[in-house]
Amino acid sequence: QVQLVESGGGLVQTGGSLRLSCAASGRTSSSYAMGWFREVPGKEREFVAGITWIGGSTWYLDSVKGRFAISRDNAKNTVYLQMNSLKPEGTAVYYCNTRAFGTSWHDERSFGSWGQGTQVTVSS
Repeated sequence: QVQLVESGGGLVQTGGSLRLSCAASGRTSSSYAMGWFREVPGKEREFVAGITWIGGSTWYLDSVKGRFAISRDNAKNTVYLQMNSLKPEGTAVYYCNTRAFGTSWHDERSFGSWGQGTQVTVSS
């Protein structure tokens, strides 16, 4: 079991920036990649960005490309999401999770338990 703790959310104005952190602990040895997701009430959780622990290959939701950057610190088992030029539609609870090799960012069965998330609110 992997435990995940997200932090760094807050209230920011349109055009502002935030940096989210996700610390992973527990049985991380089977983790191939870490990803960030966001959820708005009434909508399905949405994949935002992902990165592999080895090699640092990345994936991004099209609407955040060029504005968001995911990075990782292997020594700390921590993944970051730098969010720049934030827009009101970025308001959501942001979660992180890990997946094994061969699974998909878009299949809920790829993921274990979710953390508590961190609220990001972008005011217009």
